[in-house]
Amino acid sequence: MNMKVFIITLVMMLGLGMTIQAQKPKSDKETIVFDVSMTCENCQKRIEKNIAFEKGVTDMKVDLANKTVQIEYKPSQTTVEKLQAAIVKLGYEVKIHNSEQKTK
Repeated sequence: MNMKVFIITLVMMLGLGMTIQAQKPKSDKETIVFDVSMTCENCQKRIEKNIAFEKGVTDMKVDLANKTVQIEYKPSQTTVEKLQAAIVKLGYEVKIHNSEQKTK
């Protein structure tokens, strides 16, 4: 029995000296900001109501004062072009904010 205890103790001591570092999982979401030609609170509500239900959208912020729409989305389910087209379909002019590219 003493040999088993010795081996277990040795294994535990060696194991404690080792550190295992897990890699942070890669985010499956990206964010895009659009400049949108909205002019009033009704525009803001219309965009919020319709774009929030687009496939792949996980979060969004519509800023009427700055006329921007920030959308967090899953690129495996949608694209920047599809999101932009969905806003255009509502009747607004849309462009990527300050030539901003997709960010993670």
